[in-house]
Formats: sequence, structure tokens, C-alpha cells
Amino acid sequence: MSNMRLPVKPITYLFESAGICEKSCIEKCSCTAYAYNISTCMIWEGALLNIQQLPDGDPVGKVIHLRLAADEYQRLAGDEHQIRTKGNKWRVRVTVGVLVPAAGVILCLCICFSRGKLKRKGEQASSNDILFFDFNTEFHATSDEPINKDNLKRRGKKDVELPLFSYKSVLTATNNFSIANKLGEGGFGPVYKGKLFRGQEIAVKMLSKSSGQGLEEFRNETILIAKLQHRNLVRVLGCCIEQDEKILIYEYMPNKSLDFYLFDPTKKKMLNWETRIHIIEGIAQGLLYLHQHSRLRVIHRDLKPSNILLDSGMNPKISDFGMARIVEDNQTHANTRRIIGTYGYMSPEYAMEGLYSIKSDVFSFGVLLLEIVSGKKNTGFYNSESLNLLNYAWELWTTDQTLDLMDLIIGYPPSISILLRLVNVGLLCVQENPTDRPAMHDVVLMISNEHAPLPTPKKPAFVGGRIAMDRNSAVNMSAGVNNLLTISIMEPR
Repeated sequence: MSNMRLPVKPITYLFESAGICEKSCIEKCSCTAYAYNISTCMIWEGALLNIQQLPDGDPVGKVIHLRLAADEYQRLAGDEHQIRTKGNKWRVRVTVGVLVPAAGVILCLCICFSRGKLKRKGEQASSNDILFFDFNTEFHATSDEPINKDNLKRRGKKDVELPLFSYKSVLTATNNFSIANKLGEGGFGPVYKGKLFRGQEIAVKMLSKSSGQGLEEFRNETILIAKLQHRNLVRVLGCCIEQDEKILIYEYMPNKSLDFYLFDPTKKKMLNWETRIHIIEGIAQGLLYLHQHSRLRVIHRDLKPSNILLDSGMNPKISDFGMARIVEDNQTHANTRRIIGTYGYMSPEYAMEGLYSIKSDVFSFGVLLLEIVSGKKNTGFYNSESLNLLNYAWELWTTDQTLDLMDLIIGYPPSISILLRLVNVGLLCVQENPTDRPAMHDVVLMISNEHAPLPTPKKPAFVGGRIAMDRNSAVNMSAGVNNLLTISIMEPR
């Protein structure tokens, strides 16, 4: 029915299409109507309160789909032509008056046969209020569950279901987005800590109005990460879309991000060799899942220490999928005219030509690995003849001085061979030619198997001296907000 004022008190979800919304209503015995508008699915259970037929052309009017018994549908279909030709709007009101009691009868029958099920469904009506939502029992993520045909059939539509919360409840959870609750700020916008009535803590990420990222990145992250479940990927709990506000709700990571410790002279002592190796292995496993084992092949495109969050056990979780892209299983690379990333972590083919692939993520992982081993930023060599960390690591490797690369503040690793192996793998990942870089499957094997022989790395990308770099500028780049880059002019070296 069109041109309708929608009933009050819907249960809202974020779905990819109207078809999924319709299926969700059909599968619920208690569903009496549904409406879909721009990724938002509204479902009503029981009586339809305050529904109203509006005049044609009224901007408030929406389309609502009513659930009918078979005989009601046939009768309504027979009257449709007469209603349309005569334009008697009172007939529509009479029809709604008949349908609502009919829906009540259907609902009573459902209660008789599925009382327990309806009780659980009725509890979802409060899911719009984040303060009372129990993510531990109601969230469907199963990070360790294998993806197979039986599980997909059983889980069904829940793989793309994402709770939608009210802005008012999010505001209360974060104490009106107080400064005291602010955890940090990135290219997407500020992140705040929130607390629910049951004591559970959450992280609330807001889309800043001045952010270089917009609605496309927001939709990308919500839909994408809702489908990805792995122990080394951060878990998204829901979202909030009201007026101009666009908010993502994440699980709270008490130990913040990797860069909080790695580049701080005092805090980096908390990252001993065992912890650093554990973090490297976890990041590699997360990337392997994105590239090979998830149902969607995902290229992250913005892997860096600030996007690696640490839980209470210092387990790494890859976050921030706003820049991520999905590619086909048989697709080896893609191209973009909008080059956005973080200086020091972008692969040369992406920075120079806009070409990205799973090997672009491998390059970023190699930079990240070398930073974890050394405790130094790739771009932190301002007063050195070495242009960057890659250049410095290559010089030490070729002169058999690799031990000088390690972070001395935590001492020597339990085995020198472990350090040499990690540096070797890191240099393999940052080779200039993407075809020379190993896939993440090979990277995981090289890190975990201490006795497997490793290839000799070739010269990394972006290797050159400080003087040479000053003399020949490869690209003229204008830096955006929060280390985002846009490559505007390219010249031959």
C-alpha cells in the first residue's frame, strides 16, 4: 500500500536489499507488515498503530507491505482495479480496517503454536535501545564456526543482519560524547567509550562532518564487516543512522591500538618479544582470512599500527574497513582514481598508479612487521641518510648487520634465528614488484615454520638515499586530514 503514514514502534534492522527485508518478515510468524527505505528495514509485529492513508504526493507517504491471508489477498486483488479507477480513498481505509483484525487473528494462532519463539522475538523490540541490549547473548557472530553449506543454511539471513540503535540511547551510553570518554580520532572521525546498563563497554565511532570519508565508506564498513567474522578482526555490534549522524558500534578494546605502545619510549616495554611475535602472527592470520578464507575476498588497503586494536589479552584485531574493497575470487587486481591511504604503508603500484590487489596488503603487512621488530616508524628517519625504515632494513640485511634493526629496549629475542626470519619475511613482503611478494598463505607458513628455507629478498620499494630523494622528487603529494593522501601529479624518476 502506497502513500501511507507508517505505524509507530517498528523493529528496525540494517539490510542490503528490500528482498532480505521481505524474507525476514515472511520467516517471522508474528510479522504483520514491513517497509524498506535506504538500507533500513522496518518490521511490525501485532497491531498496526496510527497507520494512515495520506493524499497523493504527500512527502511523508511511504510504501508498506501488509501480510495477508490467501483469501484476503485474492479479494483485495479483485477490488484493486475498481479502487484505482474510482479513486475512492475510503475503500483503502476500510481495507486497512479489515486487515488489521485479520492480522490479529493470525497473530493469535501463532502465539498458540509458537509461544516460546514469540517470546524471544518480542524481546527484540527493545533492541533499538543500546543501553539494554545484551551483545553477549543476542549477537550472532561465531568467529570460530566453519563456513560450510549446513552452517550457511542454518544461519541464513543473520549473516547480514546488523542491529540499528537509536541516537538517544547511544548519546546516553557515551555520557553525551564527553571528552573524558574520547578514545581517539582517525580519518573517519572521533571514537568514544560507552557503557551499557549491564556493565558492558563499547566503542562508538562517529562519522565526522569534516571527515575525508563519507556515506560510501560508512555503508561499506557496516555491510562489509558484518559479514566478516574472525578472531583477529574487530567485531562490529551495530550502527546508528539518524538525520546527519552516522555511527558505528564496536566491541571495546581495552588496550587501545598497537601504535599506542609501539612508538612510545616507555610503553613499548610492555611489548616483549613473545607479545610482538604473537601480534605479528595474529595480523597475518587475519589478513589470510580476508584474502582467502572468507566468503568475500577483501583488500583492506589501510593496514597500519593505529588500525590494529588490542584486546585484554593483547590479541590483535584488524579494524577500520572504510577503505576496504571486495574483489572477485578470480580477480587479481583493481584500479581506482581516488588514491587514499596512509603515507609509508601504501604499496608503490597503488601510490603511483592507483592499482591495488591482495599484494598491496602484503606490502603494508611487511612494513608493519618491520616496525614491530624495530620499534621504529617507517617514516621516522628524518635525520638519517636512510630514506625510511625499508631502506634502513635493506642496508643492514645486505651488510649482515640485521641484529642492529631490533628494538634494543626489550633486549634480544629468545632465538636470533627468529629475528632473522621475521626480517627476511618482512623484506620479502615489501619487494617493489607485486609478483615477487608472497601471498599471505605463504607468509603464515614462513612465520610458523622455523625450519623452512626462505627465499632471498630483492630490493624493496622506495629505497634511496636522502640526497637522492631531495634531488629527484618522485611525486608531488598534498597531504589531507589525518595522514590521508591524494596523489595529484606524477613525474618519472
